[in-house]
Amino acid sequence: MILTEKTILVTGGTGSLGKTFTKRVLSGEFGVPKKIIILSRDEAKQHYMRVEYMNRKQLTDDAVYRNFERLLEFRIGDVRNYHDVVAALQGVDIVVNAAALKQVPVCEYFPHQALLTNCVGVQNIVQAIIEHRLPVQKVIGISTDKACKPVNAMGMTKALQERIFISANIHAPQTNFVCVRYGNVLASRGSVIPLFHEQISNQGPVTITHENMTRFLLSLDKAVDTVIAAMEGGRPGDTFIPIVSSSNMVNVAKALIADRPVKIEITGIRPGEKMHESLISEEESFRTYRNGEYYVIQPMLPELLRDCPARVRDLIGEYSSEHSVASPSETRALLKMHNLLLPPSSATPELREMIR
Repeated sequence: MILTEKTILVTGGTGSLGKTFTKRVLSGEFGVPKKIIILSRDEAKQHYMRVEYMNRKQLTDDAVYRNFERLLEFRIGDVRNYHDVVAALQGVDIVVNAAALKQVPVCEYFPHQALLTNCVGVQNIVQAIIEHRLPVQKVIGISTDKACKPVNAMGMTKALQERIFISANIHAPQTNFVCVRYGNVLASRGSVIPLFHEQISNQGPVTITHENMTRFLLSLDKAVDTVIAAMEGGRPGDTFIPIVSSSNMVNVAKALIADRPVKIEITGIRPGEKMHESLISEEESFRTYRNGEYYVIQPMLPELLRDCPARVRDLIGEYSSEHSVASPSETRALLKMHNLLLPPSSATPELREMIR
């Protein structure tokens, strides 16, 4: 199995994706790793993550919690700091770079901060591998739909992150650098679902920036599946895209509100916000082919570009959230499948943490 006896570094590992990825890796479903290193700069989040595992260990014999003390290592550090990165990479086989500044309006007001985390931090990983000749096998860069045809600072820095990782395959050919790109993750920290639940619990209004706005929606587990798929099948410079549903944000709000007397308020588009999100641009579609539940964008660099398997290429034009939007009933069914229709008082501990 792909992670058996591997040492894995997860930057930004206390975020929503990092925590879900870590929990699933600890379960052993991808093989029992040698070690999982969580690198982040927030000591409080690391403390709460550790305490959560300790508390669950006392209540269950689940392998996830039974193994965490032996397999999980916490490191305080910042991807912006080259020395922190070099130290964290020692003995590492696989890197999952989940560290990011990802809030669109925040990045618009502080673009330099977004640049430092989303680009300089990424270059630090690449530079450390090159300069110290580290035998890292694979690096997975976590990107976003906003990197496709970017119109905001967050998307621009994430687009550059992708290019830094892709070009690293030429400069550090002993390491396989690949990316994953996906849209909004259901109930992740800072996403719209926890915000809507909080607004509903306060009797509203539920705020939406524009009535026609659409977004891709996928679960945290599907995001982790995409990371694993890129690890297993990604070739140098590939970008993996999950094939997922999209929905109108008004339909999401109405599904969560249900029959409660809560109003919807249109507030206007925020700085840097798109009406619709694209995961693959029209230009990228010519280098894209389908691989099971994923699209794979091949790199544009001629040294890395391979023949696109014509027999499986079925994407014509861009892949946008504006296309194939789920109906109101389909949106409700999707949210119900992931247990996201419940009010905060009845939500899972994980969702309550997101809302908090």
